[in-house]
Amino acid sequence: MEKKNETYVLKMDNIAKEYSGNRVLKGVNLHIRPGEIHALMGENGAGKSTLMNILFGMPVIHNTGGYEGTIEVDGKQVQIDTPLKAMELGIGMVHQEFMLIPGFSVTENIKVGRELSNPNLVSRLFGRSMENLDVEAMERDARKALNTIGLKIEEYVKVAGLPVGYMQFIEIARELDKTGIRILVFDEPTAVLTESEAERLLEAMRVISAQGIAIIFITHRLDEVMAVADGMTILRDGEFVARKEIKDTNVAEIAELMIGRKVEKLVDNTAEDNRNISDQDIAVSLRDYRVEMPGEMVKGIDLDIRKGEIFGIGGLAGQGKLGIPNGIMGLYKAEGEVKINGKVLNLEKLGDALDHKVAFVSEDRKGVGLLLDESIEQNIIFSAMQTNNRFLKKVAWMQLYDAAAAKAHAEEMVKTLDIRCTGIRQAAGSLSGGNQQKVCLARALTLEPDILFVSEPTRGIDIGAKKLVLEYLTKLNREQGMTVIVVSSELVELRSISDRIAIISDGKLSCILNPDDSDADFGLAMSGAKMGGKKDA
Repeated sequence: MEKKNETYVLKMDNIAKEYSGNRVLKGVNLHIRPGEIHALMGENGAGKSTLMNILFGMPVIHNTGGYEGTIEVDGKQVQIDTPLKAMELGIGMVHQEFMLIPGFSVTENIKVGRELSNPNLVSRLFGRSMENLDVEAMERDARKALNTIGLKIEEYVKVAGLPVGYMQFIEIARELDKTGIRILVFDEPTAVLTESEAERLLEAMRVISAQGIAIIFITHRLDEVMAVADGMTILRDGEFVARKEIKDTNVAEIAELMIGRKVEKLVDNTAEDNRNISDQDIAVSLRDYRVEMPGEMVKGIDLDIRKGEIFGIGGLAGQGKLGIPNGIMGLYKAEGEVKINGKVLNLEKLGDALDHKVAFVSEDRKGVGLLLDESIEQNIIFSAMQTNNRFLKKVAWMQLYDAAAAKAHAEEMVKTLDIRCTGIRQAAGSLSGGNQQKVCLARALTLEPDILFVSEPTRGIDIGAKKLVLEYLTKLNREQGMTVIVVSSELVELRSISDRIAIISDGKLSCILNPDDSDADFGLAMSGAKMGGKKDA
């Protein structure tokens, strides 16, 4: 609860934002006291990034109709319409992706855009651009900022080749060097740090807040929030859920507030379930499985997926869930043992998974999933033609393209999946995102797989199309006995169709849950909090 007459360095009230008729923020409030470390929390898609884009006056906001609501800084209402205005108001940001120039020194990176210089004879004639850089003064400023956060590194060292943790601290030093900094936003600052580096960063945050600078701490890690934050605001589906003082709450309550919603199942997956799923009949077995996928590293997973089940893999962005199928398909370097229906997969051989009757619908439909300039028909039949010799007919000693069979199959898939198009000759790149996703699914199914991996199957598609895709996956599982593995950021989606759900956190298996387990269980698992061992769902 907030106290009346309390002083706030930042008040964002009733903030609303719409993109193309879709309301992504619906009356959100964010109140921060001077010197407070305030956690901003919520699942992916909760609205945190949009709220920060508004605070920073980013062009993506003002080029799309602006926003509703009011912003006050130090009690005065302000209109932040450019990043420069945010900077003038003393609002800084430590980005998740480093904004450093590798060939520059530590000092040059800290002072870039705010260089100090001395006039000379030439500059008096031709202007300030000809002044001499005051290297000593710049290094003194850099040293002061580095000392504030306890980073012991020489200010003249080049940034290229420094450890990731050092780069993160140099980013922070650069923001601290700016005069009049009042509010500093940390966007997932520990995501790329080792455990010891993360601890040092949390300590640096305490030092910064002790100087009266307010910190907005965007993170998914509940243990860090409990360790360092004073208060928190939780967003869910673009709405303000709660503002809590950390001393008045606990990890379980926070997890439930982040995840909690009525789980309205998108599809009914209970009808006509005659499957006989056995723990002894394993479709996919992983042992000490590791994948070097940038941003989605898998760091040693043991997992058994039963033949004939719909298995969900969930977790927050960047935790490793997407790395699992990408490694199996040979798209990124993978290690460990992977068995498909009891047979060991050669992880170094691209295409070996296809030979084991595994198909994959990628989350990257433009980069991996589709031939954008080719027709819908070609996209649907291409892989099966290459791998399984489908849509080829033997004439004498030659194999020729069976145009009639390909056309009939493509038209059947367009009808079955309700792909909205002018016809099967239309280029896949000209389709909407949702229809592109359906073409990717059609291509995978044309391979007639035993095991189907689908990553983010409903990303960017409307609720009607979402329901259709999920119902079709359920139908494939029930009627054809296909093992379906759905990797998704959408918990509602996973809880609608999965028999069991594995939650991946920090590249490892957090636990396996049942779809009807509590919101708190899912929230705790996704945050990486200890749950007293893995559940055998």
